[in-house]
Amino acid sequence: MPLETRTARLTILIDPRKKTVFERLCAEEDATPSQVVRRLIRMYIEERQGRPWRPEEEPLPAQRARSSKQR
Repeated sequence: MPLETRTARLTILIDPRKKTVFERLCAEEDATPSQVVRRLIRMYIEERQGRPWRPEEEPLPAQRARSSKQR
């Protein structure tokens, strides 16, 4: 799988107890929370699009317009 070269920050709010359990579980599998969240997001994208994620693809036009409004 190609390594993605650019990154963007995603800030989420989560219940402190869930965060604690999540971080412990990540540590048990020797993964950072960021690695696990990226994996979950990739799996979600693949599930919704019905095909493997390809980092070199551009977002769909509607997605691009929506994401630029949120900046």
